[in-house]
Amino acid sequence: MVTGARAATRAVRSATTALRHRMSAGELGSLPVVLVLAVVWITFQSLNPNYLSPRNLSNLSVDIVGTGMIAVGIVFVLLLGELDLSVGSISGLAAAVFAVLNVNNGVPEWLALVIAVLAGTAAGTVQGYSIARTRVPAFVITLAGLLTWNGLMLAVLGDSGTVNLDENGLVARLTSYYFTDDAVAYTLAAVAAGAVFLVSDHDRRRRRAVGMPHRSLRAIAVRTGSLAVIAFGAAYLLNRFQGLPLALLIFLVVVAGLDLLLRRTRYGRQVYALGGSVEAARRASLGVTWVQTAVLAASGTMAAVGGLFLASRITSVSQSSGSGVLLVNAIAAAVIGGTSLFGGRGTTWSAVLGMLVIQSIASGMAITDTPPAVQFIITGGVLFAAVVIDSLSRRSHEVHGRA
Repeated sequence: MVTGARAATRAVRSATTALRHRMSAGELGSLPVVLVLAVVWITFQSLNPNYLSPRNLSNLSVDIVGTGMIAVGIVFVLLLGELDLSVGSISGLAAAVFAVLNVNNGVPEWLALVIAVLAGTAAGTVQGYSIARTRVPAFVITLAGLLTWNGLMLAVLGDSGTVNLDENGLVARLTSYYFTDDAVAYTLAAVAAGAVFLVSDHDRRRRRAVGMPHRSLRAIAVRTGSLAVIAFGAAYLLNRFQGLPLALLIFLVVVAGLDLLLRRTRYGRQVYALGGSVEAARRASLGVTWVQTAVLAASGTMAAVGGLFLASRITSVSQSSGSGVLLVNAIAAAVIGGTSLFGGRGTTWSAVLGMLVIQSIASGMAITDTPPAVQFIITGGVLFAAVVIDSLSRRSHEVHGRA
């Protein structure tokens, strides 16, 4: 009994020491975001017992997808230390292209969807190539893009102004279809936990083979176990309502795939390298023009995909599509989630966490009948805190020689 108590005390001390070391080194990772999310959920649950109900959490999981897709594209741009202000307009343009082609001109949904996404890719590619060749800051060119693509969206919609989508169509079902079989959600949870363990163990073996610092097998097991608890808990709650939403499944698959692209491929390493220093990347003979163009193309593509999911949620496209606070929320989600404004640091999962925080606040405000003004104030405060933490973390990295 005494031995067990001593072991527990040593474990707590070790964890506390490790936490202090990570804080001093600016390596807190996603911990601050998780704590903020926990505070948001506990606060609103105390104000309304239905906040964490299966129905509300299921709706929340679908609501984060549209803007979340756009935020994932923003992560790519932020990794270069740049900013894309055109994503809202591109999302609206893509939705308008799809609606006009399919509803007004009878083009098959799958073909209209592909053309709409390619329209976003083309818009991002034009901007990326312009940035790479002229070396004009991205926010200037994408600001021009914001106006251009918004004007083009209005031209595409024409006098109709609003186009209603088929509620039983392919795009509409992106956010209305649920896998009602409980096994689907539980299987996804098991696959996710297993994949994390296998990837982490592979990293451990690879790093150990070349003498690099690596996580212990026990640490990997604890991390995987924690993820499994969260995943199976989420699956249980979703199954208590209508099951696993198709939109959430697509979102998680896309985020995981793009995370692998950034962390496991040569292209991803080049993106992080450019975020560290563009000039150093040029001297290292990296394809700066190609990478910058590809990053803005990825941002445009994800904006188009997000625009289609947003249109699916309300089954319509109008002249206000892509406007309002969409751009602000997408950028805020990436930054709040932990992607650095200074470039070179962040992951696609940052956008998921940040979007969860923003949409959780919005959902809580709606369910407690809180004035929208308070939502903006709280979201702005969280964003301000995230920027301050990012700045302090960068300074700490500089002190420790890792900037």
